[in-house]
Amino acid sequence: MFDLKVIHSVLGELEEERGIPREKMIDAIEQALATAYKKEFGKRGQIVTCRFDLASGDTIFNQVKIAVDESMLRTDEPVEGEEEIEEEISLDGTKKVRFDEEKHIMIDTARMIKRDVELGEELVFPLESKDDFGRIAAQTAKQVIVQKIREAEKESALAEFGQKAGDIVMGHVQRFERGNLYIDLGRITAVMPYDEQIPGERFKPGERIRALLLAVEETPRGIFLKMSRAHGDFLSGLFAIEVPELQSGTVEVKSIAREAGARSKIAVYATDSHIDPVGSMVGQRGARVSTVMSELGGEKIDIIEWSGDAATFIEDALSPARVMNVSIIAEPNTETGDRGHAVVEVAGDQQSLAIGRGGQNVRLAAKLTGWKIDIVSAQSGEALAEANDKGETVVEAPATEPAGLAVDDLEAEDGMTSEPVGAPDDAATGDRDMVTTDDEADEVDTPEEAEAAIEEETK
Repeated sequence: MFDLKVIHSVLGELEEERGIPREKMIDAIEQALATAYKKEFGKRGQIVTCRFDLASGDTIFNQVKIAVDESMLRTDEPVEGEEEIEEEISLDGTKKVRFDEEKHIMIDTARMIKRDVELGEELVFPLESKDDFGRIAAQTAKQVIVQKIREAEKESALAEFGQKAGDIVMGHVQRFERGNLYIDLGRITAVMPYDEQIPGERFKPGERIRALLLAVEETPRGIFLKMSRAHGDFLSGLFAIEVPELQSGTVEVKSIAREAGARSKIAVYATDSHIDPVGSMVGQRGARVSTVMSELGGEKIDIIEWSGDAATFIEDALSPARVMNVSIIAEPNTETGDRGHAVVEVAGDQQSLAIGRGGQNVRLAAKLTGWKIDIVSAQSGEALAEANDKGETVVEAPATEPAGLAVDDLEAEDGMTSEPVGAPDDAATGDRDMVTTDDEADEVDTPEEAEAAIEEETK
């Protein structure tokens, strides 16, 4: 009846590709055969079981009956049209069932078969083996097997990916639909919602992608995997791959403030006083931080050393701006949930750096520290910007450019002087001796040149 070679091949493929254990698949086959037997040859109410021998292909069918007594039975007559309600058999007699000779056996009769049988115990009776199932019974068995495979896949995926929640996983882009990015992880498809994507990133179908497995949820339709590239933990996970000190625990990430695709601030702390936490994150010649930035599409990253002193931490969080003074107005209160409040004084030429473009720098600093930060001018004392710990810029002063430097040059931290107008091409090579201006040509270096110049003027 059964082609054992095909069955072994299918079971091996399901176990290897879908992670379904062979024992579960055999159990699904046995339940399907029992369902098909009952559908074709059984009676209503029968409890039929099957044992399938994978080595020989033989099937053994049994009928199960439960031992009951009068105290466990309902005495009322069944109402016509009433659906039979299965009730759990309880030895204390609080739940009762209506006697059905196909599934129940009285205790006195059961003890004639098995002397030491107990109430609620199951007795097994062999049934005649059959192998000529009809079309309807075969279709029913197929549905049972398909359902069992889905349930086994669901359990296997939940066991595998449930342990990876919070980790960075690798997948392939499948499709982009209604703002959501679908990622193929091999055995299951994950979803990256629009708000978890980095703005401006574009991926092609089949392209490899790394993302944070943000959540693993079990739903009626299967396992739902939510992924993210905009979450702060994705940034710390990328650093953990590149920085051995993070993996060993000698360097810890205390807090992260991130605006995906634009700029991030990360505060780190070293448990060993001999280790520089910022240097560990940056790497030799910036190799480690550059790798992370390239993965994030060039997102700017500020690495700050965490400090237990609030004023020092706030001052560092506002880098690259130089802070003149930090005044603590109110300490945070953990009982009431009130956040701390600090006022930061900056010089006139540091105002744009401290606030940042669109208030970004002070906003990220407030997120990083969890404090409400007010930026004030040291000269006038006028409030320039305020940001709370949620990163919301409350008030933003007009950006004023310091004399001699543009705001964009300050934020980029790579301000360069422009090439002199009319300079020869040698100026680009760095050979400064070859570059002369009109003023330099009019200069005199010797008395002879001075006399010649005076005679020329008197003519």
